[in-house]
Amino acid sequence: MNQIINIEEFFARLDGYFQRNELEQVEPYLLESLEKAKESEDYGAYITIGNEMIGFYRSVSQYKKSFDIAEDVLLLMEELQLEDSEHFATTLLNAATAYRAAGDVSQAYKYYCQALAIYDRLLPKGDYRFAGLYNNMSILLEQMNENENAVEMLLKALEIIQKLEDGEAEQATTLTNLALLYFKMERPEKASQTLQEALKLFEGVGSGEETDAHYSAALAGVGEAYYRMGEYEKALASYEQALAEVKKHFGENQSYAVLCENCAAVCDCLKKEDKAGEYRMRAKEIYEGLDGNR
Repeated sequence: MNQIINIEEFFARLDGYFQRNELEQVEPYLLESLEKAKESEDYGAYITIGNEMIGFYRSVSQYKKSFDIAEDVLLLMEELQLEDSEHFATTLLNAATAYRAAGDVSQAYKYYCQALAIYDRLLPKGDYRFAGLYNNMSILLEQMNENENAVEMLLKALEIIQKLEDGEAEQATTLTNLALLYFKMERPEKASQTLQEALKLFEGVGSGEETDAHYSAALAGVGEAYYRMGEYEKALASYEQALAEVKKHFGENQSYAVLCENCAAVCDCLKKEDKAGEYRMRAKEIYEGLDGNR
């Protein structure tokens, strides 16, 4: 039997690739590590590495690969009789987020509900892990046009996040998402008030070189909020910041293409036709490249 995987060393090397923006090294390393875990029958490592692969493939918009590894890990955990564990719920959550990103709302909702049922049984009320699940479920519910339920989920997440130490960035992101929902529900005063709270928290957060991978989503949310308020210069600045963050952490993936389209729409409003055309062309090129990889 081969040597058992050292998970700390695995994450140290993986994090190094991300920090150095060596994204081309990530997939080969994940596949190599997964194979080693399989050969040594280190099921704990296999599950951990598999979960990292679900998230990585989702982040680079290779959804079929994300689904395949998700179903593989879930099946293994069922065989190991771990289907009523926190680890199983975490894998369900990761799989659901991949299905949501790919537009399969029914499968995403099914897995989110399964994860929530396990959390309700095993975790204390107010546990931080609920906040992440509520945030993800809110995004899905909005996609399903269940906006009131989406707001309810965000408020539940916010209640937990507000009690965390050093949780300003996460709180600001949640408030931004809440503001966008209020805009969508045509409650502009509530939306503007919520956005101002978020912007106050964002001051000084993510301003250095070492930004969180999720900071791009917050910047994109602020950009959309400014767009809805008609402040197009500020919207474009936020979207372009978000573009730089996505490229730094994930490369030119589907989210990058969507942001290019958003920048183009804002440029239209600013009468910057040439710049709008450049952004649309870049989005088109990325989508065509992604279609070839799926």
